[in-house]
Amino acid sequence: MLKEAIATRYITPLREGGSLPGLVEADDLGTYVMKFTGAGQGRKTLVAEVVCGELARRLGFRVPRIVTLDLDPVLGLGEPDQEVQELLKASGGTNLGMDFLSGALGFDPLAFAVSSEEAGRIVWFDALVNNVDRSWRNPNLLVWRGEVWLIDHGATMIWHHSWRGAEASAARPYGIADHALRPFQPDIAAAAAALAPLVTEELLAEVTAAVPDVWLADEPGFDTPDDLRRAYARPLLARAARIHERIEGDK
Repeated sequence: MLKEAIATRYITPLREGGSLPGLVEADDLGTYVMKFTGAGQGRKTLVAEVVCGELARRLGFRVPRIVTLDLDPVLGLGEPDQEVQELLKASGGTNLGMDFLSGALGFDPLAFAVSSEEAGRIVWFDALVNNVDRSWRNPNLLVWRGEVWLIDHGATMIWHHSWRGAEASAARPYGIADHALRPFQPDIAAAAAALAPLVTEELLAEVTAAVPDVWLADEPGFDTPDDLRRAYARPLLARAARIHERIEGDK
């Protein structure tokens, strides 16, 4: 389960992302980047953040800690920005927070080198979850205390936007021609050998169990949140075994 906290103060919007995340303080004295259920992308973005972020963490990647943040819409009453005020009012209840890495810098491939091994691990993981948002234009990587951290996994597992075609969608190859780490000659074969055996039914059950029920409820075609959790796990388990053979654009 994810740690639970209550948002106590909205600090400022972070306009780098399309979903307008915000910087907030919580009752545990933490400072978090908050992503909202009322944002245009909806709760599936938050589900993807939890599933992929927690899976990455268990595979040994550096990912900011993820928590759930309870939001009282009253926090939006004093917000002068109308867009932010409406977002806060629409997001009462359970939202997602990620530890704010104060002082972190956006990854710049011209200023920070990544080993072939680390590049391979990140590329393999992105292929596993079909991350379409790790391009050189927008790496969604941070450098904090001299190490690379993975952030923003909302644009992953695109098959969960249409479960009827999920199996076919999840079987497609993954292209890395524009991947931010392609210039570092990623050792994908070594990454697959090390990481694929770790992606088990048990691990995926643990990861999907971290998703709050409220984000999984009332999904058409599924009777219970646990049915939907199993649907999230199946494509990932299948991709783990063979996705390294279907990565395109690495030459």
